[in-house]
Amino acid sequence: MEITRLFDLLDNYIEKYPKQDAAVACKRNGVWRKFSIQEYVELTNAISYSMMYLGVKPGDKIGIVSGNRPEWNMIDFAAMQIGAVSTPIYPTISQDDYRHILNHAEMKMIFIEGKELHKKLNPILPEIKSLKEIITFAPQDEGYKYFDQLVELGRQNPQPEKLAEIKQSIKETDVASIIYTSGTTGVPKGVMLSHSNMIKNFINVAEIPAKWNNKALSFLPICHAYERMLVYLYHYLGMSIYYVESLATISQNIKEVNPTMMSCVPRLLEKIYYKLYAAGKSLSFTKRTIYYWAFKLATKYQLDNNNLWYNLRLKIADKLIYSQWRKAIGGNFDIVVSGGSAIQSQIAAFFSAIGMPVFEGYGLSETSPVIAVSRRGKNQRRFGTVGLPLPGVEVKISDENEILCRGHNVMQGYYKDPELTAKVIDSEGWFHTGDTGKFTPENLLIITGRLKSIFKTSFGKYVNPEVIESKFSESHFIENIIVVGENKKFAAALIVPDFQYLKSWCETNNITYTTNSEMINNADVNKKIREEVANYNRFFGDYEHIKRYQLIADEWTVANGILSPTLKVKRKIIAERYAGVIEKLFD
Repeated sequence: MEITRLFDLLDNYIEKYPKQDAAVACKRNGVWRKFSIQEYVELTNAISYSMMYLGVKPGDKIGIVSGNRPEWNMIDFAAMQIGAVSTPIYPTISQDDYRHILNHAEMKMIFIEGKELHKKLNPILPEIKSLKEIITFAPQDEGYKYFDQLVELGRQNPQPEKLAEIKQSIKETDVASIIYTSGTTGVPKGVMLSHSNMIKNFINVAEIPAKWNNKALSFLPICHAYERMLVYLYHYLGMSIYYVESLATISQNIKEVNPTMMSCVPRLLEKIYYKLYAAGKSLSFTKRTIYYWAFKLATKYQLDNNNLWYNLRLKIADKLIYSQWRKAIGGNFDIVVSGGSAIQSQIAAFFSAIGMPVFEGYGLSETSPVIAVSRRGKNQRRFGTVGLPLPGVEVKISDENEILCRGHNVMQGYYKDPELTAKVIDSEGWFHTGDTGKFTPENLLIITGRLKSIFKTSFGKYVNPEVIESKFSESHFIENIIVVGENKKFAAALIVPDFQYLKSWCETNNITYTTNSEMINNADVNKKIREEVANYNRFFGDYEHIKRYQLIADEWTVANGILSPTLKVKRKIIAERYAGVIEKLFD
């Protein structure tokens, strides 16, 4: 059947994949709870009926503040198929951001998961005058309606004819969702995406040859445009979607589900990479020698032009080492999609060599979200690039090296902000991404940084901090780094060590590890970090060298507001929180 509205995915799934073991699944009380497509659709329709009974009208905003769970999908589709606008909200944002989003969207109904979120939201909910219904996923002390009650209300008040009538009236150009960008600066902006925006996006992504008709693991926030598009893609292709319990259980869940695909951010792959690297240190001399020979060999892998001698060694390494790694990680991956930020080329090569092919993609919420993605085939995938632009999507590089995009994926605009919309979408329809990039001769796109992140030193030299940060992040000793120096004489940095790796290094070198705060002042640690900084400075011109740095003992996390949900560092927050430290670097 033809899919023109997102909720058509449900009918398509029933028609083409009625016997799939699970459409969506999650783990509860230690057991995987699977929802067949038939149960999934029945629950979704029941929620639509209850929304209609409670007075939800086309155009009303329905908020979802929740982690990944099957009910998230049901609410999303239930809202869209009655013409309401599904409005997902990150569970990790600040109270001020919640206040802004709920008032700005004029939220009519909101679904909230967990007692901690209730504690954060309860003080501001009375301020949201448009809000008529608050729904929880489990019974709460506040006496709000909860999910099962809503389902039962819908079952008692079915309106199938009215639902069918409303569905028939919805057009592919209608706004299906407003996604408030978390961003790294400023207040959240409401990105309006139509059914057509997202449908054309995932249909074009589906052209990548893969074992689509199997299982997918999902753990990135589904409220993020990238993971959400992929979840729609999984529906389109009849794949079973398994939501992980938490970041801490990913490894266990992979082994249990044995998925063929998942998406992730580079930081997760980096952590697995470094964990595998550290695991070899405890082996005997002979085994350790073979282990690190295989490890180094994997980092040299190329998608094309591996010679016969390399391929022979790769087969030996696979039999001795890589097969064991796949068994430990989960050995059935056909595609691992990496997005959110650039992945180091050697890490992408490493995972592809050991049998977990990494495909990079690039996009923004404003572009539904994919602009370009790697594909199988000659000259369609290369480490260090994000692949070819999607069919129907034009991409060009401006005179300022900014990536511009035009096509079916560009948003309808920012909600209630035509002036800001006009600033980012010019009169010819080109969306200005704010990212800088370039093309390879094969038309593969390379992301080089963020336009607003580039700064000029007092000597008039331009410094691209993200390029420097990406290179320095190759060090096992560096967890996070931010390069600063606008209008200063030189570039400097704040560095958060990878304390887990640092502990291992200290143990190997007979250095007593105490606390993070004490170790950043340890003479041996500082000597090692100086060596690392000197080593990576050699890849850059003198004006780009990190002349001074400060080690930071704090963890940078999503929970404390320093990292975005896709694990990007929020530069504005860093500048404010560490203003005094940064100033001392230039004294």
